Amino acid sequence: MGKLTVFSVVVLALALLLGERFIAVRRRFLVDRVVANNHLQNCVELKHLDHGAEDITIVGDGLAFISSGLKYPGLPTSDVPGKIFTLDLNDPRLKPVELRLPWNFDVESFNPHGISVYIDPSDDSVYLLVVNHPQHKSQIELFKYKEEDRSLLHIKTIQHELLYSVNDIVAVGPESFFATNDHYFSNELLKYLEFFLLQPWTSVVFYSPKEVKVVSEGYYFANGINMSPDKRHMYVADIFDHNIHVLERKEDNMLTRVKTVDVASLCDTSRLILSLVTSGLAVTLTQRRFLSLTLRTHLDPRLSASRTSILISQW
Repeated sequence: MGKLTVFSVVVLALALLLGERFIAVRRRFLVDRVVANNHLQNCVELKHLDHGAEDITIVGDGLAFISSGLKYPGLPTSDVPGKIFTLDLNDPRLKPVELRLPWNFDVESFNPHGISVYIDPSDDSVYLLVVNHPQHKSQIELFKYKEEDRSLLHIKTIQHELLYSVNDIVAVGPESFFATNDHYFSNELLKYLEFFLLQPWTSVVFYSPKEVKVVSEGYYFANGINMSPDKRHMYVADIFDHNIHVLERKEDNMLTRVKTVDVASLCDTSRLILSLVTSGLAVTLTQRRFLSLTLRTHLDPRLSASRTSILISQW
């Protein structure tokens, strides 16, 4: 009888735990939230981006770099390798142009995620840093953009034990950057467990040839990262905390939280509007209604649209 009582108590405790976790997951994923449909008349569909745009970064003259074809574990994927495109926003045709990758680069395993551009002030050279996940590992590819023949010159691959689950990146030099780790574990099975536990274990890392260190922690899912025009503040999107964190960048590149902006959405990638508004800096960010559906749409062209929206936050 005593064993039966203990067994019943254990089963009840597990049921309560699973129920609590189920409710917590629904709350973090905003499952019950209704998103209003706003049909923007001036929006046009870009051709040739068959597998969506995972990340977009824009340089000052209106040239956009686009990463496409992310393969995400556990979701439908394409056999087509990832690609990098440019898009001239000043050209009314708005035609994405695929950049040619060098022959000595492993194109077949190219799996691009977040991207960032650094322009060298000494000679205006354009460097493109790309988060790459070959075989679902994490590394940073450093390219030099060659405008004359619309190609990328591969300079080096950056790997480090602290860069184990990189999502997004923002460059502060040709080989220096801040990056978000969107998981605590590197093992794929344990990553799935993280979605169940939903604990604030993810981080932001600073990398340079001289030092690599964790500069900010305590995020449920550190996703998009960006920097203010004056390079004094960083913006980190925490997708499962539904917040954008504003952080001050110290001289030693450590980050101190200044404020947290509740956007009440699954905020993914944040991109700065490079102009000041009267109420402060404006940040545009994509909001993902359902993370899985949005990612699947990136990878499966049979799905015509994802529940993705654009938010503009001002403070």
